[in-house]
Amino acid sequence: MGVSIENRVKALVDEKIAGRDDLFLVGVKMHANGRLEVLVDGDNGISIQDCAEISRHVGFHLEEEDAVPHAYRLEVSSPGIDTPLMSLRQYHKNEGRNIRIKLQDGSTKEGKLLAVTDEYITIVEKIKEKGKKAVEHQSDIPFGNIITTKVLISFK
Repeated sequence: MGVSIENRVKALVDEKIAGRDDLFLVGVKMHANGRLEVLVDGDNGISIQDCAEISRHVGFHLEEEDAVPHAYRLEVSSPGIDTPLMSLRQYHKNEGRNIRIKLQDGSTKEGKLLAVTDEYITIVEKIKEKGKKAVEHQSDIPFGNIITTKVLISFK
C-alpha cells in the first residue's frame, strides 16, 4: 500500500502553504464516516479565503490522483475553541492565555501559560487554601504528562 490519505493530504497542505510563515498545519484525520478533516491555523488566525484555497488545492489533487477509494467530504477549517492544542506552535501562539490541562494521573491543572519549550510548558496557577489568601504557584509540566490542553475562553 502506498502513502496514507492523511500523509498525502499533509504533503498537499504543506505544498500549498509553503512560503506562508504565518500558517501551519495542525492535523489531518480521515474519519470512518468519510469526513476528511484538515485543521490549519495561523499565528494570527486563518481566513476563510485561506481555508477555501487550501481546500481547492487538496481536493483537486486528491481527485486527479484518485487518492481516496471511497466517497468522502473534505473539510478545511481552523481548530475550534474547544479543540485541544496539538502542536508546539499552538502552545506558543497561546502563551499568556489561561489553559486547562488534563494530566496522565487523571488530575487537572488550570493556569496561565507562561512559557513553552520542546520538553515542557510552564504555567502559573492560583492556589487558594481554606482561610488563606490565594498564592501563585509556578510549575513546569512535561509534555509526556499531558493528555490534553485546552485554552480557557473568558467572556468578560
